[in-house]
Amino acid sequence: MRRLLGAVLLAFCASAFAQDYPSKPINVIVPFSSGSASDVIARIVLQRMEAPLGQRIVVNNIPAAGGVAGTLTARKATPDGYTIVMGAAGPTVINKILNPALGYDPEKDFAPISLYASMPNIVTVNAKLPVKTLAEFIDYVKKNPKVPYGSVGNGSSQHLAGELFAQLAGAQMQHVPYRVTTQLQADFLGGTVPAGFQLLPNVIGGLKSGQLLALAITSTRRLPALPDVPTAAEAGLKGFESAAWFGFLAPRGTPRAPIDRLNREIAAAVADPVVRTRFTDFGAEPIASTPEEFGRYISSEVARWREIITRGGVTLD
Repeated sequence: MRRLLGAVLLAFCASAFAQDYPSKPINVIVPFSSGSASDVIARIVLQRMEAPLGQRIVVNNIPAAGGVAGTLTARKATPDGYTIVMGAAGPTVINKILNPALGYDPEKDFAPISLYASMPNIVTVNAKLPVKTLAEFIDYVKKNPKVPYGSVGNGSSQHLAGELFAQLAGAQMQHVPYRVTTQLQADFLGGTVPAGFQLLPNVIGGLKSGQLLALAITSTRRLPALPDVPTAAEAGLKGFESAAWFGFLAPRGTPRAPIDRLNREIAAAVADPVVRTRFTDFGAEPIASTPEEFGRYISSEVARWREIITRGGVTLD
């Protein structure tokens, strides 16, 4: 009888929690700097979610250690649905592979909520480089070993897209990591670092001015923002798929009720035509998933990139 009463009481409390949630502002940790592409995309979704949730959503940027600091802060938060974190490939997948002393296990310490965006990398070169197509670029880097390419840091999608490209193309390139995106952009435009596997917001200015040239998109579909740029497969390099993806996670132990509520609102946000239009402007593709689908995706990404990283001997140094 006591067990039955306990089960009834637990079910009643869960139902009441579900009806009351959220009853106060929700804190969202974005483990990257304010104004970055990942921060802007997250805020577009979160702003759309505020009205139906009936509560403010407070964004807290913790940009340190490639997203690890903010993700670790979220792991230590109370699992009550009022603190969630933006998950991305770097802190959620790549750092698990590269850093055994991470301080958290993305697959065990977090409850997935939903994916919400994917931003494919773009093979981009300085216009002064003597190439106009992806095939010409592959030929160029084969004949000129150690052509430098820039990224926002070791383990970033831009870094690993470059590593995957080199493996598929049978070439050697020199990775140049930057701590400050503006310095990377300046060196790219100036030609000091003549190549990159960038996200659209980081190169759109240079593409419009003609200082940079986009050769291919690393996804299965062309970007609406760059309709004339072929996919890597269309340009002759099959299997070259790489993207920065984003989703929301909660600390492990968070009740299912807030996870389901947040999942519904994320899905509604990315289905909104206004949100989708704004995503297009940033070179992002809106996506949604169930919590279970997101969890399986993280695990599949860990397996995929572990193989690529191991084959390339990639380290955080």
